[in-house]
Amino acid sequence: MTVTYTANVNTSKVISNFLKLLFRWRGSIYKLVWIDLVIFFGLYCLVALSYRALMTENAQKVFEGIVYYCSTHGNLLPLSFVLGFYVSIVMVRWWQQYTTIPWPDSIAILVSSSIQGFDDRARAMRRTILRYVCLCQVIVFTMISPNVKKRFPTYSQIIESGLLLENEKAIIENLDVAFPHYPKHWMPIVWAASIVMRARKENKIRDDYAVKTIIDELNKFRGYCGFLLYYDWVSVPLVYTQVVTLATYTFFLFSVIGQQWTQVRETGSEPNRVVQWFPFLTILQFFFYMGWLKVAESLINPFGEDDDDFELNWMIDRNLTVSYLIVDEMHQEHPELVKDQYWDEVFPNELPYAEDAKRTGPPEASTAKLDYNKVNSSDQKVQRFYISRDSTTTNRSGRDNFLNHILDRQSTSASFADYQHQMPSRLTFNEPTLADSEEEITCLRRPSRSGSASLNFDELIEQRHQERRERMRHRFLNMRSTHTRTGPSGGYTVTVLRAPSEDALGEEENP
Repeated sequence: MTVTYTANVNTSKVISNFLKLLFRWRGSIYKLVWIDLVIFFGLYCLVALSYRALMTENAQKVFEGIVYYCSTHGNLLPLSFVLGFYVSIVMVRWWQQYTTIPWPDSIAILVSSSIQGFDDRARAMRRTILRYVCLCQVIVFTMISPNVKKRFPTYSQIIESGLLLENEKAIIENLDVAFPHYPKHWMPIVWAASIVMRARKENKIRDDYAVKTIIDELNKFRGYCGFLLYYDWVSVPLVYTQVVTLATYTFFLFSVIGQQWTQVRETGSEPNRVVQWFPFLTILQFFFYMGWLKVAESLINPFGEDDDDFELNWMIDRNLTVSYLIVDEMHQEHPELVKDQYWDEVFPNELPYAEDAKRTGPPEASTAKLDYNKVNSSDQKVQRFYISRDSTTTNRSGRDNFLNHILDRQSTSASFADYQHQMPSRLTFNEPTLADSEEEITCLRRPSRSGSASLNFDELIEQRHQERRERMRHRFLNMRSTHTRTGPSGGYTVTVLRAPSEDALGEEENP
């Protein structure tokens, strides 16, 4: 079963909680690596003794050249990249396989709430549906897990456990003979769906929506069981696993020679006295890299017999017990309905704590302590700084020319009027109303030439916004005053879709 240590690391302390985990053996890295580590260290010691005691002087020089070559070129193997990417793929696959394991709880709740009745017929329907669901899961587990296969090697052991009957076994075996190359895990789900339809015909299920919901859950359960078989059939590509394995073992084969101590190296540097007695960093390097490979090796198939593999036999027992408990023992049973503790108060202000010191306040928003006035004032200071920096004596004349140029420009409405006189348009407006609006807009938005020097950018921007609002308002009033307008060319007609008043119609007929 998966080794859990969550209770040991639930709260961080001054001394790391992970240090206590280093002394565990079950599921540890020591249990996975120690055999390879002993073999690697034995080979290292054998090569070291051969160099120091058995080789001649010429052989030592040749060996030193080999050591130099292996030590300088051994890092060309991209072991960290290959191992890291491979382990990440295996970890994602490992968790996805666990989340794919189906649980019959939702089906049991639906069956218990939908199939009504306390008679033996209704009870048999509920129990049989859930037994078929659990049987489907057991058949799938026997196909992917050695532990479950050892527990249920044949259909006879499944019959002894109560998940299968003799007549059902005969049906499955006959289909195995007729279609031997296909799995039969889906057959119990088909039987369960047939029982659901029979319960609907016998009015044990009151509506068709409940039937559809149960059938959908059965199909979902069967789909998850099929995905488990897909994970068993389709593994991580073999070529990738071979590349990772070859890269790891080749790297340490070079390390056995490249990390050896030599008396004189070709570089002319002094020999390392630490490596002469014990290769500490070499052993640590092997421990980490080989441990990385062993992690991927143990997690690539979580349905095996490793310490961190999933305990499928426990899941089988749990699912059958809980399913029968929901559909039979707890069918339409609930505690007595009484008034709750906060009946008169409607809702509690605060729930009690065993220790009042542990009571915490509500979470605080990230902008709760933000002083808007302070931030706004700082932004205004920055803006004034840039404006005052531009308002020096060297560029004051340029700024005045820019303001005069802006203020002397014609308004947008005037430009529109000019364009209207220059270019023929089929869409026109009533001239008196448009002229009046233009005069009003011109009066509102054209400032005096003498006051232009005292305006700043903020006032200018505010003035432009005011002019734009007034211009849109007058255009809207102009469109409301005339409900039907026809251009002089008679090409287009603009019609406002609202009922005109009699006074407005009279004004248009008698302009």
